[in-house]
Amino acid sequence: MDVELPAELLEFLGQLDAFIDKEIKPLEQENDNIRFFDHRREHSRTDWDNQGLPTHEWEELMYEAKCRADKAGFYRYALPKEYGGRQGSNLDGAVIREHLASKGLGLHHDLQNEHSVVGNHVNAQLLLQYGTPEQQEKLFDSILLGKRTLAVAITEPNHGSDATHMETTAVREGNDWIINGEKTWNSEVHLSDYNMVFARTSGKNGDAEGITAFLVPMNSEGAKIEEYLWTFNMPTSHAHTSFTNVRVSDKDIIGEEGQGLRIAQHFFNENRLRQAANSLGAGVYCINESVKYALERKPFGKPLASNQAIQFPLVELQTQAEMLRAFIQKTAWLMDKYGAFSQSDKVSMCNFAANRFCCDAADRAIQVHGGIGYSRHKQFEHIYRHHRRYRITEGADEIQMRRVAGYMFGFMKQQAPKGM
Repeated sequence: MDVELPAELLEFLGQLDAFIDKEIKPLEQENDNIRFFDHRREHSRTDWDNQGLPTHEWEELMYEAKCRADKAGFYRYALPKEYGGRQGSNLDGAVIREHLASKGLGLHHDLQNEHSVVGNHVNAQLLLQYGTPEQQEKLFDSILLGKRTLAVAITEPNHGSDATHMETTAVREGNDWIINGEKTWNSEVHLSDYNMVFARTSGKNGDAEGITAFLVPMNSEGAKIEEYLWTFNMPTSHAHTSFTNVRVSDKDIIGEEGQGLRIAQHFFNENRLRQAANSLGAGVYCINESVKYALERKPFGKPLASNQAIQFPLVELQTQAEMLRAFIQKTAWLMDKYGAFSQSDKVSMCNFAANRFCCDAADRAIQVHGGIGYSRHKQFEHIYRHHRRYRITEGADEIQMRRVAGYMFGFMKQQAPKGM
């Protein structure tokens, strides 16, 4: 692996920065849109009287930013060229996400909503890889840049991290399937016409095989949004949903019958790495802002930066950032070279280490800034609250460590790299 980033990627970052300065930053300032990013952000984004969902104005603003990014040729970067993208690699994605997150909170890259001017097209890519031509034709355009999306329903109330003990079932009845069960943390379902629902169709509890992914129309009889779960960082889009005798057919299966967890694992592996890169970038922002403030702030007649009690914790965080950057980029490069499933242990390492790092960096930034750091007039509390979520979603810290241990001690087998 060449430790110098490709010249074309660095050129893309420069073009991206110019676009943000020209198109996105002015939009951020129009019509008091800055309220979505300053100390009023949580209140401005949240419709407290409508189940805590995002406000219409906030979602419209993100949609406008995505449309501008798409028109300028940035939004589809990761997609294949035939779909208007640039065939962006995992390494590209890791570098871009760190770069954008290190700029701090803004309309260019808002992690609470997984919004970015360079889209994280996980669901669209899954649809392209596993969906039938009919499913792709029906859904691809709307979930890529429409105002609708495709929700994913994996997690269950009684089985958070263990998807193999899935209580949601789908039973064949002629050419149809009857789905019964409940899901939680069913994110973005308020914007979704279809839900990718994972259900056991064969096998027994604990089996990785025998789980199938279905495209379920949310207007189906028996499909219901029970409630939205209010969270540490509001607004919420995380629903508790139920499915009672919901009827679907064979044509609604995504991928192969009984192989749904392969789709889920594909989703998790790539998203965990992008999540790590986002956490690295946000942590770097916290460090940079703390260094800047420590040089400016002069209590007792001298800069805070002259105190080793300020310097040393930030030095340790900066050291972690450098090591994480090298590890994340190496892991992304190896995934590009040998396949997404060839580096599962390293992806898990990157994920839990970067997410912890970000929370530590935000906490240290609050401490360095003192009272103003604790206030909502700085971004650190928002960064902490969001990235604290990353230590649970896509697999908690403990699940990531358990996976690494599984490979270390031989309880799990890693997919062999392609061509070896």
